[in-house]
Amino acid sequence: MKLATATKNTNQTKPATKTRHPAAAGLLGPVMLDVVGTTLADEDLRRIQHPLTGGVILFARNYKNRQQLTALTAALHAAKPGLLIAVDHEGGRVQRFKSDGFTHLPAMRRLGELWEQEVLGASRMATAAGFVLAAELRACGVDLSFTPVLDLDFGASSVIGDRAFHHDRRVVTLLAKSLNHGLMLAGMANCGKHFPGHGFVQADSHVAIPVDPRQRKEILASDAAPYDWLGMSLAAVMPAHVIYPAVDPNPAGFSRKWLNILRRDLGFQGVIFSDDLSMEGASVAGSVVDGAVAALAAGCDMVLICNSPDKADQLLAGLPPRSRQGAKMAASAARVAALLPVTPALDWPTLQLDSRYRSARELLQTL
Repeated sequence: MKLATATKNTNQTKPATKTRHPAAAGLLGPVMLDVVGTTLADEDLRRIQHPLTGGVILFARNYKNRQQLTALTAALHAAKPGLLIAVDHEGGRVQRFKSDGFTHLPAMRRLGELWEQEVLGASRMATAAGFVLAAELRACGVDLSFTPVLDLDFGASSVIGDRAFHHDRRVVTLLAKSLNHGLMLAGMANCGKHFPGHGFVQADSHVAIPVDPRQRKEILASDAAPYDWLGMSLAAVMPAHVIYPAVDPNPAGFSRKWLNILRRDLGFQGVIFSDDLSMEGASVAGSVVDGAVAALAAGCDMVLICNSPDKADQLLAGLPPRSRQGAKMAASAARVAALLPVTPALDWPTLQLDSRYRSARELLQTL
């Protein structure tokens, strides 16, 4: 089936790495892909150095220990200066690095449960979680985590489940804002997902094509409200591989209508990432190249292809060169470049002595 047409860092301790100015990534391409193992093979390097590649996403298979992870990210940055290195590292069951000193972060639902007991305590805990999450990743050379989840917990979706903060859109917004503040204090941007909302549908878009039958007005008033209320504090957004037929026959990430709503009606000015093009929810687009072309045409700035080196090769070989040229793609590249950290990161031993980090980690241990 084809798509239908239509803060300043005031810590004075010695940084581990030099600041990388975002302009370094201005000419990088619109594709984010992954690597096979814990070190870079020749085939990995070939893909990374392709002109269309602008980012790499890491998974648990890419992690053995902190020393290995730091060496891997250094090799990635050396292979293509300015490359954006990202990971799905939310907390709870979606945390890629869990051993060798990484803090076990709580599932976001746990923060929502705390909110019902103590609002200010939950906000403080969310800021601590964001700070620890970002500080630990940055100490190992990772630039961005695809967090926070802004989906509402309707109690129906197994793939979202306890990844969601709460069922109340207002609680989701305020806890996400606190988490984002913690990320920012550690020098990391944020990425809200999955616009306009994945929490209502039961199907998992990794293995199915979810359909949400609700009307546009209801979705915008509930699920999409956090994207509106977070406003300029939201740096990036990832649309859902969900079809909302009352609005558009295409999944949100391939829908010019939905991405125009995000940009025009909600005023979002940051980066739009597609979700993984190898997921079943993206299969309505046709081939991986068709999907990437459709997502970029709809308004995505960068497309993800994960867990499929063969499809990554197809995408790099088949994506038309015009997709990385012209004013539109230059603007997308500039938005993506702005996600790169601009403050120095502390190395791991120095981080362990940092007073803010120690306080935040101790606070999380009380949860």
